[in-house]
Amino acid sequence: MAISRYDLRTVLKNATTDYSYSKIFMNRGVGLINQFDTAELKYPSPEDIAEEFTLETEIWAIGTKYFKLANEYYNDPEYWWIIAWFNMRPLETDFSPGDVVTIPTPLESVLDILGLT
Repeated sequence: MAISRYDLRTVLKNATTDYSYSKIFMNRGVGLINQFDTAELKYPSPEDIAEEFTLETEIWAIGTKYFKLANEYYNDPEYWWIIAWFNMRPLETDFSPGDVVTIPTPLESVLDILGLT
């Protein structure tokens, strides 16, 4: 099982009495909703990148997907978010055909920098 970006995040209980939320709660038959706290992922320093990572590159094309790249480079499509995070482009639509995508490897070093190991 892949290490999740949610592993070290705090779970918050949203039990607000705000009217818009109370309708959602009522429709779901619940008194509160668990939500994850906003992640604060550390971006590696240039020194970390130079010392710890090998950077692979791909040219973005029609049909390129983060999960496909993660499967190719990490053997696990669930690590798609690392490629999005490293490129500072959270959505695939942030790329255009011809753009360069950088994939940091090895995965273990990336997870270590993020504090997920």
